[in-house]
Amino acid sequence: MVIRVYIASSTGSVAVKKHQQEVVGFLEANRISFQEIDITMLEEQRLWMYRNIPREKQPEKGKPLPPQIFNEDHYCGDYEDFFQSKENNTVFAFLGLSTQPTVKDAES
Repeated sequence: MVIRVYIASSTGSVAVKKHQQEVVGFLEANRISFQEIDITMLEEQRLWMYRNIPREKQPEKGKPLPPQIFNEDHYCGDYEDFFQSKENNTVFAFLGLSTQPTVKDAES
């Protein structure tokens, strides 16, 4: 299973940058294997991300903002969902992981 974090490397939003850094930093610190996918560089990946976010998680206006987190093709959630799971100490369940992985494999 590969955790995929969809990010935007070129964003003017300080909040989006902080949220992305927090998610990636947590995964790295906990040695969770993940793949970073930059939606500003890969149009087909951006479109895939938009199509695979459940309707109930879509904003009323505009497009969903990164970071968006998937386990393979299964949608885990956005930053708010990640933050809540971190607060509740349920991140591994949120990510669909039964045990803590030991290798980090970050790719851009």
